[in-house]
Amino acid sequence: MKLKTSISEAQLSLNLITKKIINNPNDRYFDRELSWLSFNERVLLNAFDETIPFGERLRFITISSENLDEFYMVRIAGLVQLTSQGYKIIPETGMRADELLKTVLNASKDLKNKQQECLKYLLKNQNNHEISILTETEWSKEQLKWLEEYYEQNILPLLTPTTLDPAHPFPFIQNKGKCVLMEMKDTNGINKNCVILLPDNINRFIRLPGEQQQYAMLESLVTKFVNLIYPEYKLLKSGMFRVIRDAEIEIDDEADDLIGQFESAIRARKRGGVVSLIFSHDLSKASQKLLTRELNISDDHIYVAEGYVGLSDFSEIIDNLPKENLFEPYKPRMPQRILDFKGDCFSAIKHKEIIVHHPYESFDVVLSLLQQAALDKNVLTIRQTLYRTSPDSPIVQALVAAAEAGKSVIAVIELKARFDEENNVQLARNLEKAGAQVAYGLVDLKVHAKLSLITRREGKKLVSYAHCGTGNYHPYTAKIYTDFSLFTNDKNICEDARSVFNFLTSHVQPKKLNKMIISPNYSFNWLIDKIDQEIKNCKNGLESGIWIKCNAIVDQKVIEKFYEASNVGVKIHLMVRGICCLRPNVTGMSENITVTAIIGRFLEHGRFYVFANKGKFQDDSNLVYIASADIMPRNLYHRVEAFIPLENQTVRSQVLSQVLPAIINDRKNSWILNEFGEYYKYEESDNLFCAHTYFMNNPSLSGQGSLAKIQT
Repeated sequence: MKLKTSISEAQLSLNLITKKIINNPNDRYFDRELSWLSFNERVLLNAFDETIPFGERLRFITISSENLDEFYMVRIAGLVQLTSQGYKIIPETGMRADELLKTVLNASKDLKNKQQECLKYLLKNQNNHEISILTETEWSKEQLKWLEEYYEQNILPLLTPTTLDPAHPFPFIQNKGKCVLMEMKDTNGINKNCVILLPDNINRFIRLPGEQQQYAMLESLVTKFVNLIYPEYKLLKSGMFRVIRDAEIEIDDEADDLIGQFESAIRARKRGGVVSLIFSHDLSKASQKLLTRELNISDDHIYVAEGYVGLSDFSEIIDNLPKENLFEPYKPRMPQRILDFKGDCFSAIKHKEIIVHHPYESFDVVLSLLQQAALDKNVLTIRQTLYRTSPDSPIVQALVAAAEAGKSVIAVIELKARFDEENNVQLARNLEKAGAQVAYGLVDLKVHAKLSLITRREGKKLVSYAHCGTGNYHPYTAKIYTDFSLFTNDKNICEDARSVFNFLTSHVQPKKLNKMIISPNYSFNWLIDKIDQEIKNCKNGLESGIWIKCNAIVDQKVIEKFYEASNVGVKIHLMVRGICCLRPNVTGMSENITVTAIIGRFLEHGRFYVFANKGKFQDDSNLVYIASADIMPRNLYHRVEAFIPLENQTVRSQVLSQVLPAIINDRKNSWILNEFGEYYKYEESDNLFCAHTYFMNNPSLSGQGSLAKIQT
């Protein structure tokens, strides 16, 4: 009887909450900042998964820590600015700006606590004592001697101590800078505060000689051998602190010299206001007050770490671990279609469209296409967008080679790619030096579309080949990000790509495209129209359904349209790796919407949009698109993005019959979002299906023939 009463009360409570959500506009969406923090927590929780090797679990902690640093630099810094500028209400949430900032700061501190707890748990529960981080009291005499020599030769020459007094004010600490603050007594018995900035170009973890993975920490050496800097001072107390600064940059859209503006803005960013200050637990109260005053920061932005300061630095250790402590190396496959044509990308694409699923299939095929284009005497023009790539990018090297060979190379480089601005400025200069025509996108729009277009003379005709992707042209992230690459010589898509490039260089918007959907011109209306069509089909008793895989869902207009579709009975499955402001499973609002997220070995990054279009799942009538865009206002209204239809039967089948079913059926790495904003995993067992493992072990349909469908 008590159980029934409990259930009844719980159901009554749920009904009241549901009614409140539906009737209160501010409760119809999850807050984007808190949703992002939830995503980063899911990344962190992989460190507790004992089926994952020790080194990879440690890596998840460092990734979570790096992510949170960036969150402070961008999102929290933005909230601080809104609050300081007098914004009362955040329109997207209905919350007061100061209340939201406080809520997000508290949630961020909770996540920092979990990071510390997670690292402590992992280090304490090592199966084979993989690593040991020794404190000063744990060093042997031999280790002490070795460390002193190492310190004198490799560290001491790089240190600049600052003793604080009227002639020596508090030094500037750069973004993510780590310092040791020491309270000392000089020869006259006067207390002094001394600051030593730890250089960021040397390792913080110093491996000790021997077979064991034993480490000493840089800050321990600084305090242990402080007498080499202050020979007659007495060390009273010491501790560490770390600074995070506002990293947003401001650009004058009317500036004549855009590159010069970015170079100035990058320099200015290094001196952004402090948005986070982290103390080690052994820093005295007096030192904490000193730092709070000197860095002009409030208590809400201060965190006292009970464990280590700067967890992302543990990444230094990971690559030194024995291979059994890491994932078994994975070598991506080269698509069989390319091999069938002896590596000739143009012949392979001309024979049939290819879609490549990275990282399971090699990014080298993208590089090979551009390298072949650079050397091919019949290639006349190469057009390329670049949002993020590596400093030593082989993509850029191929474009340079093509330009130096006399081909017309048009590179659209997005200078506003956050934290890649400096790299992109240098790449632009290198390309211009080689003779390429470089455009910097559009002043008022970020160029996020991933497009290559190669025009080649074949006989008496000009034939174009296009690469359309969901991920960046970055050879390193392509090894760990899941993405899609479509290679095609479809005349309509190539013509559309040419129109997009002309838009990017002339700022004349295309009036009409054949197949491609682009932002900011058409994508929002296109997406709404597609959802409306599913609503209409459902009302008419026809098959309906929506399956979307993306990285974030934030746009409230699209979310409301999803709610409308759910209310008429359209089944919607949203696979959203990160932020999801949509609230699923609310009776009368979103009970037909399922939201899942995969967090595993590879970072889910590829986007696809699938609509039933009057057919059952996997029917020929289904509409399938890959895209560079997520469902966020920035992607729909403020960026140049591309949605590409998949029409070739084999290419479509790869998404509909292989990729999508595997992701839907994943039980190993999937999380399910409920109506309260909580994510849950499936109960652990030995035979849970893992999409990542499946893709690693099974060739793609466009790579090596057909595979049996995975039934949903």
